[in-house]
Amino acid sequence: MKFVYKARGTNGKIAEGFVEAVDQKAAMGRLREQKLSLVEIKPAPVKKRFFKSKIDNKDIVIFSRQLSTLVSAGVPIVHGLNILETQAENAAFKAVVASLRTDIEAGLSIADAMRKHPKAFTELYVSMIKAGEVGGILDTILERLSSYLESAEALRAKVKSALMYPTIVFSVAGLITIFLIVFVIPIFKDIFSSFGAELPFLTRMIVNLSDFLRAKLLYLVPPIGVGVWFFKKWMKTPRGQEKIDEISLKLPVFGILLKKVAIAKFTRTLGTLIKSGVPILQGLETVAKTSGNKVIEKAIMNSYNSIKEGGRISDPLKKANIFPPMVIQMISVGEETGGLDNMLNKIADFYDQEVDTAVKGLTSMIEPLIIVFLGIVIGTIVIAMFMPMFSLGEMVG
Repeated sequence: MKFVYKARGTNGKIAEGFVEAVDQKAAMGRLREQKLSLVEIKPAPVKKRFFKSKIDNKDIVIFSRQLSTLVSAGVPIVHGLNILETQAENAAFKAVVASLRTDIEAGLSIADAMRKHPKAFTELYVSMIKAGEVGGILDTILERLSSYLESAEALRAKVKSALMYPTIVFSVAGLITIFLIVFVIPIFKDIFSSFGAELPFLTRMIVNLSDFLRAKLLYLVPPIGVGVWFFKKWMKTPRGQEKIDEISLKLPVFGILLKKVAIAKFTRTLGTLIKSGVPILQGLETVAKTSGNKVIEKAIMNSYNSIKEGGRISDPLKKANIFPPMVIQMISVGEETGGLDNMLNKIADFYDQEVDTAVKGLTSMIEPLIIVFLGIVIGTIVIAMFMPMFSLGEMVG
């Protein structure tokens, strides 16, 4: 926290300024160390911003890589955080780094200081930092964290790029279709009404759809909005999340990609945690909470309970019917040979490549599908509007 103070110096003059500390008591202590006689101290006013900056994953990746380099070079952690604070461009993350430095100066461990900022540092991140502090290998842990976060960010970017293209194209296609039906077709309707004859079935269907949307569109928006709101509320419930995650893994095209991403994330995360010295039970619990998929989380927690009772990781994963036989076999071999961390990282490397291949295949397959979809929708509207023109002579007669 930042405090504003008035204090009397050794020369008897009143000085004003700012001081950062965990709380007011700590701030007063820092001022006494500077041989200042306190007159007044209070929390500094917070400047309100219209647009609050958010902490991005890239901020954490850059921070981890830079802190790893500084710690490896022998720079004290507080001094390193001070350097990173001055270099941080994101205002929200700069405040987090400043808070970390203040808390560590006040005597908190690095992991405990990071735990106070869950929006910036995940439970996985804090667990690895704690293992690094206990084992005296913080520089090594930070290096592994940097590599892990960079791999995770690259994987996230691949999936986002694969899903972004069809989402944008279908959204634009939908808007164009609505524009044609609501604004263009009524012009043709006025022309057709002067013919004084019955229109072809397809034309009547499109015209009726246009009339319906123009008359009822404003009435449809509120119930659709309420339906979307209730659906989002249901999605946030445990049952809703599990059902959506279960359906997403069974989707014809995207389900395979999402399953490969989930496997890559699970194996990479657990492998990194075990290699960093995090106990297997704590590692599984952390991975389950950060899996991002309730079905995967349930399978991992079954493995957690299995190990707790003296069993193996691979058996519950096999019963879940989510992980391919190759993954189960490699995990089983890793358990037997004592090289589970290396085996998990090999699986992660393999599935990273699988995700690359799946994204490229998905992109190449989606493009012709989108062209066919647009051709059918726009083509149907155009044919429906021109069919009366073809039989104009008969209709007029």
